[in-house]
Amino acid sequence: MTTLWNTFLDQRMELLKALWEHLQISLTALLIAIVIAIPLAIWATHHKNVAEVLLQITSVLQTIPSLALLGLLIPLVGIGSVPAIIALVIYALLPIFQNTYVGIDEIDPSLEEAADAFGMSRMRKLFKVEIPIALPVIISGIRTALVLIIGTATLAALIGAGGLGNFILLGIDQNDTSLIIIGAVTSALLAIILSALIKFLQTARLRTVILTVGVIVLGFAGVSGYQAVSQPKQNIIIAGKLGSEPDILIHMYKDLIEQDDKSVTITLKPNFGTTSFLFNALKSQSIDIYPEFTGTVLESLVKKSGNTANLSAHETYIKARDALKKQDNLAYLKPMAYQNTFAVVVKRSFAKKYNLKTISDLKPIENELNAGMTLEFINRTDGLKGIKQKYGLDFKVRSMQASLRYEALKRGNINLGDAYSTDSQLKQLDLVMLKDTKHVFPPYQGAPVMSEKLAASHPKIVRALNKLAGKISDEDMQKMNYEVNVQKKSAAKVARQYLVSHGLLRDAK
Repeated sequence: MTTLWNTFLDQRMELLKALWEHLQISLTALLIAIVIAIPLAIWATHHKNVAEVLLQITSVLQTIPSLALLGLLIPLVGIGSVPAIIALVIYALLPIFQNTYVGIDEIDPSLEEAADAFGMSRMRKLFKVEIPIALPVIISGIRTALVLIIGTATLAALIGAGGLGNFILLGIDQNDTSLIIIGAVTSALLAIILSALIKFLQTARLRTVILTVGVIVLGFAGVSGYQAVSQPKQNIIIAGKLGSEPDILIHMYKDLIEQDDKSVTITLKPNFGTTSFLFNALKSQSIDIYPEFTGTVLESLVKKSGNTANLSAHETYIKARDALKKQDNLAYLKPMAYQNTFAVVVKRSFAKKYNLKTISDLKPIENELNAGMTLEFINRTDGLKGIKQKYGLDFKVRSMQASLRYEALKRGNINLGDAYSTDSQLKQLDLVMLKDTKHVFPPYQGAPVMSEKLAASHPKIVRALNKLAGKISDEDMQKMNYEVNVQKKSAAKVARQYLVSHGLLRDAK
């Protein structure tokens, strides 16, 4: 409980920000779903055959897995809150449409006849008779939709929309139960509180319901409008991949830019996704800057030109920089000193048992290997594909989330995994990195990548970020990762502490 409370205190400001993002996404999706589903259901009560078709369509839409739906929406509308809201609207349509249709369709026919006998028009009958009678059922559908939306909205973090899902993803990645609990409990409490509010509206008059919805809409519009007006002309979005290291780096970027360029504000998108996801987000201008590694650029992001094996670290950077500019008109700034290369790791006891020192040593025991690796590593030529090709290996492997494969190694559920050379878990779990004698893994030096347009228009940003060029050793980064993953310090504090102690930041703020 002490750890949980300390984590809550340390993350309270981030929690408030995530809660607001979650609330914005959820209520926006709910209001849009209400505007679509209720009028459509009212119209469908007079077209029975069409109503059955619409019920089937909304039912089918709700069966689409949320991750698949988000993946389908990204190429169409990009990343961020827009695809998240669209997906949530789709999931909310069924309960609202169904309850509105059933609530009106099952009104006692004698009441309908009485309204007609009084000479009521269709609209007057709708608002004076049908909706007031069906309102408890309609509100019940909205309540169901809201709970569904709030729970599903945690997945919005996977596509850079923020929300409480950020805490859950970060907790999983860092194997931090406190973060997972904070994210999950806050999401559950939000659902309970809003559900109780909607339950109150079930017994309220139609005028009260409309007034409440109006106040919510105006409140959100006012806050959003204030935020838009109060922000400077340009907001720079810096994103990072999953994990503590990218999180540390983007906080360094933020501190350095804010110190040297007062004309912009910085929005951070930590734990934003995998390599291809961020690269496509950068090209589509959904984000402005993210840290990328030289070897990753050459192996995964640009078209290969010539042999890249056995290049020095500097040659790899030059080749990556030139290729990014030529292919996508992107600027690749100067790299840091450390190299965060891929690695294949085993427990020390397993290495001693089979005398494992290099990846080639796995060949005689490949039938005994039970590997767990990240999906990205499995599908990269500078990952498992390259290992199988150059070393002639073929062993059982299953995809795992980054932190889970470390837990699986620790528990003995797997005996082989992938890693990054600066991961704190290597020291923490006493893992052995097998030498890559056939050079599957090229040099990996991290550096900021952005559009040439942004680099040209904001030279202060370029100068600020280039202060990290040649800085941060392998030991520095492994130490900082350890502080975040094991000692549970925030990435922001660890990043700022490094910058201040190395004279890159004037004060600790």
